[in-house]
Amino acid sequence: MAPAAKEEPAAMSAFERKRLENIANNNAILSEISTTAAKIIPKPAPPKPKRPSAPRRKAEVEAEVEAEKAKAKKMRISGDLNLGDIQVEGRKWEAGLDGLAGLKGLPVRGAQPGVRTFTDEDVKSTTDKGLKDLRLRMSGLKLYEKWPVQDIKIVPQRIYSMGFHPTEAKPIVFAGDKEGAMGVFDASQEPSKVEDDEDEEAELPDPVISAFKTHSRTISSFHFSPVDANAVFSASYDSSIRKLDLDKGISTQVFAPADPDEDLPISAIDMATSEPNIIIFSTLQGSLGRHDLRTKPSTAELWSLTDQKIGGFSLHPLHPHLVATASLDRTLKIWDLRKIQGKGSARAPALLGSHESRLSVSHASWSSAGHVATSSYDDRIKIYSFPDAGTWSAGAELSESQMAPTREIPHNNQTGRWVTILKPQWQRSPRDGLQKFVIGNMNRFVDVFAADGEQLAQLDGEGITAVPAVAHFHPTMDWVAGGNASGKLCLWM
Repeated sequence: MAPAAKEEPAAMSAFERKRLENIANNNAILSEISTTAAKIIPKPAPPKPKRPSAPRRKAEVEAEVEAEKAKAKKMRISGDLNLGDIQVEGRKWEAGLDGLAGLKGLPVRGAQPGVRTFTDEDVKSTTDKGLKDLRLRMSGLKLYEKWPVQDIKIVPQRIYSMGFHPTEAKPIVFAGDKEGAMGVFDASQEPSKVEDDEDEEAELPDPVISAFKTHSRTISSFHFSPVDANAVFSASYDSSIRKLDLDKGISTQVFAPADPDEDLPISAIDMATSEPNIIIFSTLQGSLGRHDLRTKPSTAELWSLTDQKIGGFSLHPLHPHLVATASLDRTLKIWDLRKIQGKGSARAPALLGSHESRLSVSHASWSSAGHVATSSYDDRIKIYSFPDAGTWSAGAELSESQMAPTREIPHNNQTGRWVTILKPQWQRSPRDGLQKFVIGNMNRFVDVFAADGEQLAQLDGEGITAVPAVAHFHPTMDWVAGGNASGKLCLWM
């Protein structure tokens, strides 16, 4: 078979020839433009070689996200807080603002500067029979029975601070937890009645408890205004002090550093009855501050007293110019606010005297009769006696013998990581004139002591399954509250 003949290429049309010519002309023009541009525009510097980055692990990314979330949680809020907007979520605290309804219209309290609730004659006339009677009375306090302890979860997390509202009309307990929630419990409420035809084993309705996220970090201290029954002050590790108006349901920041990024964790606050507009505070950075609520926070005075944290302090109830501080530097120190001396960063109240313990001192609490009770990690409660404190001149120096404790009580203060530090709290204005204080006990009790160190009672009750580490006395009534690491309240009356 003969091979097929090759096909001749078709003749190029005039149109195709013209198209190819245009393409060639355009390429020539572009080439000339590129050559000219290369002569005018300098060549860019060659990029530096990049080091190959290691691929980021998913765990690292998640850790960064969690860190940012944690930082955001700890940022304090400087504006006013409406309690209706910051209610803690959960069935236990769903009462919200309704739970505060019974707190409105509390009687107004006036200042009583200089009024003594315990005199030297009262001390001299105390007999053994009186001590026995006091022990019988204090030991007779009974654990609150309307609800079991396990049902009175006043805040979501570990309790760090507590306070009784000073009203004697009914027991109202405030608690602050590790993450800045404030809980309020009115113990005068009655459980809802269960109908006769209902199941006898039906669960008891939960008590009415209100809880609000007033701070972004641990609430370290409460104080109640000496003149306004509706004002509650709270301090926090978020560097702020807030004033809660119970009547309006508004929490207002009254102090914080001017720089929102400055960290000034506040460990305690106190106020003098005679000066209701002045608030004194201590910090974990070892400083003591004084702020007039009528002025801007930037005008507050701040004195550096030690290089280590001040865990707690208090003012003498009758002579509030006297300040007792307890510090990680292992000392109890007495300061006089009437005499501020030094210049610049060395400016500070006059130091009257100090006493050193073997280990760190957690708290120093003044009684109205001039006792100071401290707790320390050397497993001791120490009681110091200054009955003539009102006669001291400004800046007077106290001798070593004057600063020595009059009584040391063996007491297990080793709280560890999961239990709040044990701190003694005096009954501020006892109706019977007998000075006494409470402190948590690691064996799941609350201890009650007299000013001479005699133990008056060891409070307990059914259902207490954790250490009521944060113990507090009502200022005038024989009511004692204890708070534990689960956010639950024990109440004795």
